[in-house]
Amino acid sequence: MRLRLGRPDINRYANRFDLSPATDGLAVTFLGVASLLIDDGASALMTDGFFTRPGLPRVLLGRIAPDPARIDAALSRAAVTRLDAVIPVHTHFDHALDSAVVAERTGGLLVGGESTASIGRGHGLPADRIAVVADGAGLRLGGFEVAMIASHHCPPDRYPGEITEPVVPPTRVSAYRCGEAWSIVVGHPSSGRSLLVQGSAGYVPGALAGRRAEVAYLGVGQLGIQSERYIEDYWRETVREVGARRAVLIHWDDFFRPLSEPLRALPYAGDDLDHTMTVLSRLADEDGVALSFPTVFARENPWA
Repeated sequence: MRLRLGRPDINRYANRFDLSPATDGLAVTFLGVASLLIDDGASALMTDGFFTRPGLPRVLLGRIAPDPARIDAALSRAAVTRLDAVIPVHTHFDHALDSAVVAERTGGLLVGGESTASIGRGHGLPADRIAVVADGAGLRLGGFEVAMIASHHCPPDRYPGEITEPVVPPTRVSAYRCGEAWSIVVGHPSSGRSLLVQGSAGYVPGALAGRRAEVAYLGVGQLGIQSERYIEDYWRETVREVGARRAVLIHWDDFFRPLSEPLRALPYAGDDLDHTMTVLSRLADEDGVALSFPTVFARENPWA
């Protein structure tokens, strides 16, 4: 099989960057990969908080560590000073590398399984700043109600398994094993709004049965190298299962490129966004679901 060179042109989907701006009230801000700021003006949650985005040569050959300057620049650009919680969707480096630093900077609680806790401990977060949760856990975090449901990473998982010892950077990328992967259902009781954050393009059949979310933020990293049947099953077990009327695609951007530069899609060597969009566009049309991309650093209202 011949290797396809280059990368998909994200401008091909310019009409999908169609979310309405949020001037006040409840909003979601996309910050690259699966990092989302969910805030209502009084309280705020963040998934992942990954801003260092080290280059590919360092990831493959060197040791990686959070970059304080890049983290501070991203938090400042997103106008984030305080968070109620930081919740990594799983603990690969492109999700959890900076999570403990972001929690420390913002006063947020670091929430996840034992693998997330190991990253927090390695950074030196005190025990009362780390919340270890189990499958099905429900939490009240500021003005939000959050349900953590065990999920799977999209195949292939290059660094499977749990993290059992504190991670002290700089370290090899392999130290950031996948750990516990989550489907995160966020409810906002005061507005009645809800959303699903599916950070990785994996799923557990039936895990979201009985859950409801109006909007699904859908991780599509590596989805483009899966079969059409897998993509259909993924859509059914996430978007269709929770009854979402809009799917917003995340984890499509090249996370080896800093946020100071325009986002671009991952190369064909690792993913195929065009294949993903062909299948998802068909499924969205069949189900009457709006299919959108978020704009980085834009405070948006996906429920509009």
